[in-house]
Amino acid sequence: MKKYIAEFIGTMVLVLIGCGTAMAVGCDAMLGGGYVLTALAFGLGLLTMAYSIGNISGCHINPAVSLAMLISKKMSGKDFCGYVVSQVLGAFVGAGVLALIFNGAGIVDMTGGFGANGLAGVNDNAWVGLLVEVLLTFVFVISILGVTSEKAKHGHVAGLVIALSLIAVHILGIGLTGTSVNPARSVGPAIVAAFSGNGAPMGALWVFIAGPLVGGLLAAYTYKALESK
Repeated sequence: MKKYIAEFIGTMVLVLIGCGTAMAVGCDAMLGGGYVLTALAFGLGLLTMAYSIGNISGCHINPAVSLAMLISKKMSGKDFCGYVVSQVLGAFVGAGVLALIFNGAGIVDMTGGFGANGLAGVNDNAWVGLLVEVLLTFVFVISILGVTSEKAKHGHVAGLVIALSLIAVHILGIGLTGTSVNPARSVGPAIVAAFSGNGAPMGALWVFIAGPLVGGLLAAYTYKALESK
């Protein structure tokens, strides 16, 4: 149960810091500064949690990462289900807290939808958005599998490497899909935004669930093949 609570807290913090920063600074393609700040916020949020709860749950805080760990036989099916439920609930609560802060104080949400992902950057082309999410998640997850491998022996800097990889994929992906690479991070804000009446159409949410999961799955099997003798 402690592992599930840790995953809940970690995902809540990731959404609070990452999506909260996006809401505060915006992601204006003409200026670009919001891209960098948001990317850094997600990376630093993950870094903070990696060195806080990593020794308790491994700090997946992402169903795509948990799926890769399940395929790699580094966690049980029971724990996988518990992790995913905890992550989604954490993301929902994190987005809910942001709603209380921004709506309660009358602060303008610069994203227009609690940092929810969207397809505007790919001209609402769901299949292009899906491809972007698969590729970005593949890069992110394979970096996790590599740096946490028993052969890597980089345990003391693993959190930093993973955080930097998350920053990297965000810098590219924010202008395209808002960068999910994490179904929980997408589901929580999307639901809160929908309840608030100012979110992107829920019909596109499948892209940000399927894309990261497929990317995580491909990363797991690719890394398994590369690592095998």
